[in-house]
Formats: sequence, C-alpha cells, structure tokens
Amino acid sequence: MFKALLLTKTEVPAPQVAITELDEAQLPAGDVLVQVSHSTLNYKDALAITGKAPVVRSWPMVPGIDFAGAVLESSDPRYRPGDAVLLNGWGVGESHWGGLAQKVRVKADWLLPLPAGLTAAQAMAIGTAGYTAMLCVMALQRNGLPPAPEHLKALGATDIIDRSTLNTPGKPLQKERWAGAVDSVGSHTLANVCAGIRYGGVVAACGLAQGMDFPSTVAPFILRGVTLAGVDSVMAPHARRAEAWQRLARELPAELLPRNTETIALADAAGVAARLLAGQVRGRVVVDVMA
Repeated sequence: MFKALLLTKTEVPAPQVAITELDEAQLPAGDVLVQVSHSTLNYKDALAITGKAPVVRSWPMVPGIDFAGAVLESSDPRYRPGDAVLLNGWGVGESHWGGLAQKVRVKADWLLPLPAGLTAAQAMAIGTAGYTAMLCVMALQRNGLPPAPEHLKALGATDIIDRSTLNTPGKPLQKERWAGAVDSVGSHTLANVCAGIRYGGVVAACGLAQGMDFPSTVAPFILRGVTLAGVDSVMAPHARRAEAWQRLARELPAELLPRNTETIALADAAGVAARLLAGQVRGRVVVDVMA
C-alpha cells in the first residue's frame, strides 16, 4: 500500500480531494514502477486539484505532472531497479495517474534518467517550469539568437516592466527593444512582444496565461525578420528533453534553487494549490511525498 492524493469527480466543479491508501494493483498500466520521492506543485496541478479548469480527463485521478524517484520494477531493458528517473508531461496527472503519490507506473518512453549532479529534490525544484524555460532557450538559440544578447549567465533583470504596458492592444510594429523573448502569456502580450523585437530576433512562445488568441499582424515577421518559435514541453521528443535536462544540470547555478523553493508534505498540497491560484505563492513548490 502507498499514499496518494486522489481526486474524485463530484456534481460540482471542485473534485473531492483526499490522501488515500492505494494498492499497486490499482495503478494504471505501464512498463516501469517508480518509487516517487519528490513531486512538485504546478499551476496546472493547482487547477486540477481545485477544479478551476477542466484539466482532469479521466476519473479518479492522481494529479502531479512531474515526479522524480527510483525504479522499483521494469519490463523495459533501459531501466533497472534502483535507477534514478524523472518525468515531465505526457498527460501524467491529466489522463494517467501522476506524481502526487508515493508510487507511479508509467511507460518507459516517458521517463528520463535523472542527470548526474541533480538530486530528485533539485529536479523537482526545477520542474516543468524550469525544463520548459530551457526548451525556450534552446529554441531561441536554434533559431539563430546567440547567447550574448540573452544575458543568460547574469540571471538578473535590469528593468521591470509593468504588465499593463503589454497586455492591451498595441501598434503592429513598435520600437525595437529586445533581441529575444520568452512568452508564457499569449494574447495581446505576445503580440506586443513580437512588435518590439529587434531585427532578426526570436520569440519562444510556451504558454497562454492571458489567452489563446494572437491579435497581431505579419509586420514583425516580414519587415524585421522576427521568428516566432512554438515550444511544447508536454510531448517534446525524448532527445530534446534529455538535452534540456543535461543543460539544466550543467548550467543552472545550484545555489539559486534553495532560496526560490518551498518544500511541503503531500498532505499540504491541496491547501497550497488554493494559495497558488490566489497568487500567494512565490517561487517553486516541491512536494516531499514521503514526508
């Protein structure tokens, strides 16, 4: 038996949420059984737990789109008992039981070896957010934006722009301000970002916090040669995932993680999910599922 955060459908949008004792026989089919040590609480997980959006696609559901741990059993030769692994995406926590549990069973194709130099807790402090950010960096570089104008190593902002200057309708072509950008917002914000990119610059788009629409024109693309590169973290090819995680292990300063991470127990996940949606959580939330 093992503990899991289980969501059960109700007559109202909010599901029933409970820490439940489950048996391995109840786990969905898969090639690899993993002992989870750490997961993380993402915005999508918070939506699933609170029922604020229709994230869950089958019921009951164990949420958690990320996890890290060690292999217990494997019918796939790529993984052996004791191997340290991690997972992001693939519909886990939405249509397949996810990482807010002490055990999971998944397809071997969905897993990645935990990169050398990263602990399970550190990998979950990075989580889908950091992994997606690295995919965006790779997209910028793949489309011709060299590292120099990105100031990647500085990891610090020199200016703070009020979001109200970007999230309302703007001119199709604006003053050239940025060599490149990563956008997780969509809608008018993405349109204004594209309108302010310098000649030959690149925008990596990975989210839709403001909306799925894109009220722009072709002006930035045909008059300034701007590239809009889409970034998907959920179904990204295995090789690209592996490259992203290897780069995170090499290039992300480890000292940044502790001061931007809150660690909670599995029993605290539902309460923190509500805080996250209310804008009361800063940084990353790691879930120690064994605590």
